[in-house]
Amino acid sequence: MADMGAFRDAVTAWAAGGPGDRARELASRLPVRTVVLLEGPSDAAAVGALATSRGRDLAAEGVCVLPMGGAMSVGRFARLLGPPGLGLRLTGLCDEAERRYYARGFHLAGAAPQDFFVCAADLEDELIRALGAARVTELVRAEGELRALRTFLHQPAQQGRTAQQQLRRFLGTKKGRKIHYGRVLVEALGPGPAPGPLDGLLTSL
Repeated sequence: MADMGAFRDAVTAWAAGGPGDRARELASRLPVRTVVLLEGPSDAAAVGALATSRGRDLAAEGVCVLPMGGAMSVGRFARLLGPPGLGLRLTGLCDEAERRYYARGFHLAGAAPQDFFVCAADLEDELIRALGAARVTELVRAEGELRALRTFLHQPAQQGRTAQQQLRRFLGTKKGRKIHYGRVLVEALGPGPAPGPLDGLLTSL
């Protein structure tokens, strides 16, 4: 739904200090009812892929999936979109290390604090554990990056780490790689269960 993308862009510009007229206007005429506040685009890619695999069109359902560009922005977005602003329902997904930003942001905006979901380390860690290191390595091979992974694994800093830790770090070493694998790893889950936080988020929408 192109208009939901326009709403997302308008909200992002508003949060950056621009006028909020465009976001308000779109909110008044779109069926938007819920905003999913995410740290970044890799999380958005994973949420989108899981929704698609389950036959859901979140935009058509009135759900705006919104990567904020960092968890520390959650308070600003929550104020604009939640009860003090547009009055939309808020939910989200974050890393354990960023839980405090979400909890404070939701609390100050008057949003339900239990309505966001927390990954044990981060979403990539959750997905690697769900699939297993061997399966993720196969996916890296299928994506044509096995040589890059092997080169990475020979770095001294990777010695002594578990395979899961190594793969998690590998996914963050190249711009755009986490976004790409956010989709690839979720699609590889197939009809099987998704990691708890990701499954809980989608079920709540």
